[in-house]
Amino acid sequence: MNKKLPLECPSCSGRLKVKSLLCDTCDTTVSGLYDLPILTGLKVDDQLFIIEFVKASGSLKVMAQQLNLSYPTVRNILDGVILKLKENGNDS
Repeated sequence: MNKKLPLECPSCSGRLKVKSLLCDTCDTTVSGLYDLPILTGLKVDDQLFIIEFVKASGSLKVMAQQLNLSYPTVRNILDGVILKLKENGNDS
């Protein structure tokens, strides 16, 4: 069973940050306060879309063929992902 990384606080719904990391190999712990990667703010479907987009070398034409969708539909999906990233304050 794969555990899903929690992104929101169960108490207040605020965005969580990483406080420590542990190496399973040597048991080293790194502590601090770190932001989660930008893409974790997206839904899994959007993350998978981005992965496939990169594998397709950024070609919406290839993505449309792979997903059996029209080019404008795939363009709209990408535009939606871009908008979500900007809404989350990650437009840099």
